[in-house]
Amino acid sequence: MGMPRKLKGFNLFHNGENFVGQVAEITLPKLTRKMEDWQGGGMSGPIKVDFGQEGVQMEWTAGGIMKSVLSQYGVTKHDGVLLRFAGGYQSEDSTSYDSVEIVVKGRHMEIDPGTAKAKEDTSFKVTTVASYYKLSINGEDIIELDFVNMIEKVGGTDLLAALRTAIGL
Repeated sequence: MGMPRKLKGFNLFHNGENFVGQVAEITLPKLTRKMEDWQGGGMSGPIKVDFGQEGVQMEWTAGGIMKSVLSQYGVTKHDGVLLRFAGGYQSEDSTSYDSVEIVVKGRHMEIDPGTAKAKEDTSFKVTTVASYYKLSINGEDIIELDFVNMIEKVGGTDLLAALRTAIGL
């Protein structure tokens, strides 16, 4: 019987800048496939047709205003902002940690500086949309999504390699 692996600590890096102690919470990117129902003649029920990956975004909250993040607002390159989440997960039946890394390249879609009230806790919320996503566990690449280059690697297999060949890429 194994125990669940729980997040014991994390850090966020923004274009290489270490945000240790500044980020209170991160909503890690949700991975969702775009699927639509299809039921052709002779089928007794619908199946879901997979049309690829939906958009990816990361939401995160810091403790106060962040000049380096504000200076990236409106960046024109689709991958102009690099975020790297580094988390340490541990189960209660182990003394070792699993290193989980998520790399997102994209741009900030929304920056919410929150409310301003003297002597009160402040929050600085950012939504970053991605054109690139990679999840690694203990140094092993698990999922890599590169929308611009039409790459979807899962467990080391590029799911779009044959499609790229079929369309001449």
